[in-house]
Amino acid sequence: MNTYRKLMLAIAVTVIAVSTSGCGYNTLNTKQQNVRAKWAGVETQLQRRADLIFNAAEAAKLAGVQEQEVFGQIAQARSRLLNATNAAPAGAEGDKTPEQKQAVIDANNSFGGTIGRLLSLQESYPQLRSQENFLRLQYEISGTENRIATSRNDYNNAAQDYNTTRGNFPTVLFASLYGFKEEPFFKADDASRQAPRLNSDSLRSTTAPANTTAR
Repeated sequence: MNTYRKLMLAIAVTVIAVSTSGCGYNTLNTKQQNVRAKWAGVETQLQRRADLIFNAAEAAKLAGVQEQEVFGQIAQARSRLLNATNAAPAGAEGDKTPEQKQAVIDANNSFGGTIGRLLSLQESYPQLRSQENFLRLQYEISGTENRIATSRNDYNNAAQDYNTTRGNFPTVLFASLYGFKEEPFFKADDASRQAPRLNSDSLRSTTAPANTTAR
C-alpha cells in the first residue's frame, strides 16, 4: 500500500508538472509573438530612417556640400544597419534570434550618431537652410525619430513582460528547454543621446579645414 501511494504521488506530480509546463509554454508563446510584432514595428521605422538619411545626404550633395567624410560615415553606418535588419532570420520559427536583434540595436546606435552630424551641415552651408528638399527631409527625419522612440518603447515593454514571465518559477525550469531565449532590450548608447554641437568641427573627426567650395 505504501508503494502504491508513492506510485500515485509520483504520477500526480508528473501530471501537474506537465500541465503546468503546458500552460507556461502557451503563455510564453503568446508573449513571444507580441515581442515579434513589436520588433517588426521597430525595423519598419529603422528602414524608413535609413532611407530618409540617405536622401537627405543626396540632397546635401546636390546643394554643393563638400563634406565627403560625413557622407562616407553615413554610407558605412547605413550599410551596417541595413545588413543587420535584412539578415535572414536564424530563429527556429522564421524570426530573428535575440543575437540578431542585438546586432540591429548596435548598428542602429552607430547609425544614429551620424544624423546630428548630417543636420549640422546647415551651420557650415547656409544654402541648405533654403533648400526645400533638405528641409522637408529634415522635418520627416524628426518625425521618424519620434516614431522610432514609440516603437522602441513598445518593444521594450513587450520584451520586459516576456522576460519577466520567462524568468518566473516554475516557467524558468523549462523555458530554455523549449527554446525560449531572453530578449534584448533596445537601449540607445550614451553618445546617441547627446545633441550635436552646431559648428564646423563637429562635422568631422579631425579639425583640418575643409574645402567648402561648391561643385
